[in-house]
Amino acid sequence: MGTNNRIMTKRLSKQEKTDIFIKDAINKMFEIAGHDVTYEDIKDRKDDWYTQWTMTMDQNDQWNEWCVGELRKRFRYTKKCAQKEMSMVTLMWGLRFRDL
Repeated sequence: MGTNNRIMTKRLSKQEKTDIFIKDAINKMFEIAGHDVTYEDIKDRKDDWYTQWTMTMDQNDQWNEWCVGELRKRFRYTKKCAQKEMSMVTLMWGLRFRDL
């Protein structure tokens, strides 16, 4: 019999998973909105950075759809719960809307 070479990894806490999701969601938002900005660019800013860039309603819908899917996959949320959570994410970190 061989030895067990399995590496033990630390299970992420809910807060750590949430922090990773927020980083990924912000990066995806900027990507969908077509801005060359990342979470790393804005993470330590204390100003109203979210008003400096905009997105269309269609881009917001696309971002919401992506995030709801990720919330359901990563946290095993129901669709309704993921949509409710996404409302808070949009309120806290979403970009301003613009019409094209």
